[in-house]
Amino acid sequence: MKIIGITGGKGGTGKSTVATAVAVELARRGKKVLLCDMDADCPNDHLLLGIERKQACEVFQRIAKWGLDKCDNCGKCAKVCRNNAIVCVEGSAPMFMAKQCNGCGACVIECPRDAISWDEKVVGAIYKGSNFGIDLLSCELEINEPVSEIVVAKACEIIAADKGKYDHIIVDTAAGTHCDVIAALGVCDAALCITEPTPLGAHDLELICKLLSRMKIDFEIVVNRYETGRDKIVDAVVSKYRKAVFAKVPYSKKIMMDYSNAVPVKHKSIEKITAWIEGSA
Repeated sequence: MKIIGITGGKGGTGKSTVATAVAVELARRGKKVLLCDMDADCPNDHLLLGIERKQACEVFQRIAKWGLDKCDNCGKCAKVCRNNAIVCVEGSAPMFMAKQCNGCGACVIECPRDAISWDEKVVGAIYKGSNFGIDLLSCELEINEPVSEIVVAKACEIIAADKGKYDHIIVDTAAGTHCDVIAALGVCDAALCITEPTPLGAHDLELICKLLSRMKIDFEIVVNRYETGRDKIVDAVVSKYRKAVFAKVPYSKKIMMDYSNAVPVKHKSIEKITAWIEGSA
């Protein structure tokens, strides 16, 4: 069994549309499927599948904690805090803004009086649900928290523990090439890059292809919202990585209406992608 990532450098290209459609098609074929929504900043697979999620667990992150009885107000902790979570005014105790802290530990290392130790805060949650014969694992970051990859990493731990229960695991990543996307792709054996036939789509396709190549993850390219001739816009990127466009999901009013009404997409391109995933297992 291989874990397949559905990813793409640009937001709005249809990653979740493809991921949900493929997961449902696999389930229709009698497979046990886990769909993982790793876009912790903006999860939406549950909306596309009409799933009412239930919280499975909270996700915690370490943060600094002061023993003010040891602190001499030297201010060194504030000087090394890159996130500006610590403010020191001469003669006063440090002021700490927990929401800004990413738990890097620089302040703990720098403190000459061992006045800083560790506490924790809730930064997100993992949710579960099911519909259309598939199980959903969904990440969600707390509002105003800056580090979504911590929530994604927790989901990856759950995937590692549960992967023996499934025939296929589909990982729907966030857009871009940031740490949360890297964390999600880290558990994947292969990936599909979803792009669109626009200059922005081509630009960001190159970014995700470059990332996957560096991570040594095999991938195929899918053009969504395809119109005859318009896939030429991404041809240069496709050729650069010695690929061919693997599948084309058409620009279709029916697909848009199904998407809006939480109906999984059905199309021969989705069947082709599903067959590829079955063959990769």
